Amino acid sequence: MKNLKKIVAIVLAVLMAASLIACGAKPEAEDPAAANTGKKYIIASDNAFAPFEYLDTETNEYVGIDMDILAAIAEDQKFDYEVQNVGFDAALNQVQSGQADAVIAGMTITDERKLTFDFSDGYFDAGQILVVPADSDIQGVEDLKGTNVAVKISTQGADYAQSIAAEYGFEVTTYEDSPTMYQAVIQGTNSACFEDDPVARYSIQSQSLALKVVGDVVNAKPYGFAAKLGENAELISMFNAGLANIKANGVYDQILEKYGY
Repeated sequence: MKNLKKIVAIVLAVLMAASLIACGAKPEAEDPAAANTGKKYIIASDNAFAPFEYLDTETNEYVGIDMDILAAIAEDQKFDYEVQNVGFDAALNQVQSGQADAVIAGMTITDERKLTFDFSDGYFDAGQILVVPADSDIQGVEDLKGTNVAVKISTQGADYAQSIAAEYGFEVTTYEDSPTMYQAVIQGTNSACFEDDPVARYSIQSQSLALKVVGDVVNAKPYGFAAKLGENAELISMFNAGLANIKANGVYDQILEKYGY
């Protein structure tokens, strides 16, 4: 009788296991947080903001600090993504309209932007600097009176210039991208421009532009990865976790060193 009970028990166990397999039961992942979400995120970005994102003319691919940081974090957190390098203002609009899930574009974290975007932890600190022609006598904002200053649309440089224009007596002209803004200053259309300090210095050096930076860096704040307010919280969470990991394992420092920081 005891043997019969054992046989019955074994048969029932086998049948139960077969039933679980037929129902598609799977063991839990060892690390659910690291599992691929199965979604490909669309990430909008700038198209001319070296060294954070710019076109490598040899490979016809976009490279830069932002591109490398995003790639390293995606690999660490095991999520898929596609970058659309559409320009800074267009990138912000794509996220706001739902055409993109997030933006990484040297985007400064500000209280005003927090009203419409959820930000990651900061991944790079930068402020604005005044850029003038290489042969200019302008030494600072006090010398801008009566001139016209160039800015890039929707940037902190544009906001800063607008905030002090009346005080220092200059006008402001807005451009779509940094290269066009630089050329306007070089050609004398504008007396100067405001640009993020690391971008201005990198562009002047790498492209041998007939420009120079003057004065002090102002409004130093962190750049952040951003999504539309109240949406894609899981993506922001993964970015933060991945950023912490690549800082801990040295990958973050290697990326900055690659671009001279």
